[in-house]
Amino acid sequence: MTERVRPYLFYGATTALCSTCLVTVEAKEVIEDGRVWLLKRCREHGPQRVLLADDADYWRLGREKFLKPPEQVAKPNTAFRYGCPYDCGICTEHEQHGCLTVLEITDHCNLRCPTCYAASGPERLTHRDLPTIERMLDCIVRNEVEPDVVQLSGGEPTLHPQFFAVMDAMRARPIRHRMLNTNGIRIAQEDGFAERLASYAPGFEVYLQFDSLREGPLRTLRGADLRRVREQALAKLNALDLSTTLVVTVRRGSNDDELGAILDFALQQRCVRGVTFQPVQDAGRNDGYAFDAHRLTLSEVRRRILTQFPHLGAADLIPVPCHPDTLAMAYALRRPQGRSPITPLTGLVPPEVLLEGTRNTIAYERDPAMQQAMVKAFSTAHGPEGAAAAIAKLLCCLPGVRMSATQPIGYRDVFRVVIMKFLDRHDLDLRNVRKSCVHIAHPDGKRSIPFDTYNLFYRDDLERTVLAPLRARIDRMAAP
Repeated sequence: MTERVRPYLFYGATTALCSTCLVTVEAKEVIEDGRVWLLKRCREHGPQRVLLADDADYWRLGREKFLKPPEQVAKPNTAFRYGCPYDCGICTEHEQHGCLTVLEITDHCNLRCPTCYAASGPERLTHRDLPTIERMLDCIVRNEVEPDVVQLSGGEPTLHPQFFAVMDAMRARPIRHRMLNTNGIRIAQEDGFAERLASYAPGFEVYLQFDSLREGPLRTLRGADLRRVREQALAKLNALDLSTTLVVTVRRGSNDDELGAILDFALQQRCVRGVTFQPVQDAGRNDGYAFDAHRLTLSEVRRRILTQFPHLGAADLIPVPCHPDTLAMAYALRRPQGRSPITPLTGLVPPEVLLEGTRNTIAYERDPAMQQAMVKAFSTAHGPEGAAAAIAKLLCCLPGVRMSATQPIGYRDVFRVVIMKFLDRHDLDLRNVRKSCVHIAHPDGKRSIPFDTYNLFYRDDLERTVLAPLRARIDRMAAP
């Protein structure tokens, strides 16, 4: 190689953020030695190099094959003035509606987790009042018409003094699927609480924090040994067969060696329909976090799952078309085959059957009904019952899977593995943030904001302390 030939493959140019000052900067994506890097340069803080993926072949699948035409919100809320990502709300240039919208109803929590993107804790006593929450819900409905998934969160949402009134307000609106993001303490410790939650099914699911099977990682990530609490909560949820997803915050050197063990554990729980792995986001309170030591990319988490859980192959854990850089998913049936506790489904779909279309992402042959079933099956934008129905239709036409009419598919038969990587100051770029499909309802009741930018610019006082100076800088540059 001559000195004029660069040691990498130039994939494309983009606009990113300086990791230090959050000013937009020019950047490029390059592939070198099978890895993908984001190279950016700030005039003030110099060059920065961020790993995007340790598997270039997988990363390119999301860029080149697993794509679908964007589906925008029904009603954008903010104009495009300062440029992305400084106009979130959703602005008119955002390319993806909210597959999932987070509704944060309190800042209060009965834990003070060292890792918390919302920086919640016992010392924060603020609850959103019910009229404010209803305005936030109404904004979500205006944006989405019939929101696919709304997730109740916080803080710890079960500590809200009007928690069940909030649950009723959600049920009263045309929301297809409702989720509760919880640490499980109230479920575990309060008699009758889980039973009352179960009264909101169907169309309701518990999103249970579950970071480790060991004491050490739990103390690192949550500040407490929560194994007994998780055991008690799952015992109640299992008894009720209340649909539950285990959500795992993954940090290098803490719990990334037990992803397979968590999946094995999940498959032993009657109520658990899947596991979502979330690599830690550098936002909020992140005590002891070191970028080089603790950060994980989506492809690194995927590689660990495939290594530690041999029941899934590389073809089974694929990019999610609405936002393939940050979402990966595998579907399986909980029907044992041989020594495996599951029968993977995703790998039965050849990637070459991708079709163009307004809503279609993956299709088996060219059957319109099958196309729609595929889209629904491999989308985050539906609830449990919709997933089961789509997969049941899909199984009838997929090779290698025989289903009996006497054995209908229900949601308890479906097992889903998801990797959800949120962008932060290091890897955020405008291409990616415009495709963000996880949004947060703003407390002003007028905006829904991408999860990634909310934690950088819009949470608590950040609009005044961080975003306002950046906007002022743009105004000065634009002045004659």
